Amino acid sequence: MKKLLFLFLLSHFCMAQDDAAIIKKATWETTKLGKKFYWKRIHFKQKELFSANQSINILEISLNNKKVKFGFATVDSIKTDPQIKRSLQKTSKIAADLGAIAAVNAGFFDMKNGGAVDFLKIEGTVIDTTRLSNVARLPFHSISGVIIENNKVSIIKGEQKAGWEKNLTQENVLLTGPLLIYNGVMEELAKTPFNDNRHPRTCACVTNDKKLLLITVDGRSTESFGMTLAELSTLTKALNCKDAINFDGGGSTTMYIKGQPESGVVNYPSDNKLFDHAGERPVSNIFYIK
Repeated sequence: MKKLLFLFLLSHFCMAQDDAAIIKKATWETTKLGKKFYWKRIHFKQKELFSANQSINILEISLNNKKVKFGFATVDSIKTDPQIKRSLQKTSKIAADLGAIAAVNAGFFDMKNGGAVDFLKIEGTVIDTTRLSNVARLPFHSISGVIIENNKVSIIKGEQKAGWEKNLTQENVLLTGPLLIYNGVMEELAKTPFNDNRHPRTCACVTNDKKLLLITVDGRSTESFGMTLAELSTLTKALNCKDAINFDGGGSTTMYIKGQPESGVVNYPSDNKLFDHAGERPVSNIFYIK
């Protein structure tokens, strides 16, 4: 039994090594969006990555780029009564209204009542608070996050204890997760359907050479299967990420770039069950570059 387990783990390690090599050697179609700011995309059509078709889009920008602003945005600009239904809007619409150059969907939200399900602070104003309290262990999306302070983006590792985020003093805070890589080390991921099944994915990472990557992986179609979180971790590691974190995915996964056709949506959102640009789902909040 131990021998079989060892062989199983060894085979998965070798496959991950092969997939990482494919990612590193891949030829990405690249468009310059600004100074040290690029849109990269690739479509693996022969099931060569993770033995599956994969459509991947990346926004790559230097964290030292002083010509842009990084930020979070939401439909509702102020915190409202949690009992009142909150607005949801498409990523492309929120981004276009802001005049953003590019954006992706960000944190998890309540599809029925709107609003983020976890702590969200924008320019010093708390928009939403984590909805769970008095629990032994917080869920995966409540124990890590992204902060923006003085236009610097960082990925942080939090705590399992409710209320830990209230001590964060940064002007912009978004809780999300799970954390994929931290300080160059892949995080251990729980065995859950959310983690282990393939879905469309959105994530953010900071590379070792101080770039921010915002990534979408399309899914739920034969043209692009989507990824497990372990596969997403392999992708981000192969892209030289030092820290990486998962955003909301599934039908929410959307990348917007100003001036592109199809209302700026450049990936293939899955909510309409078609491999086109029209299946975008309304969300509560986005990460934008302006």
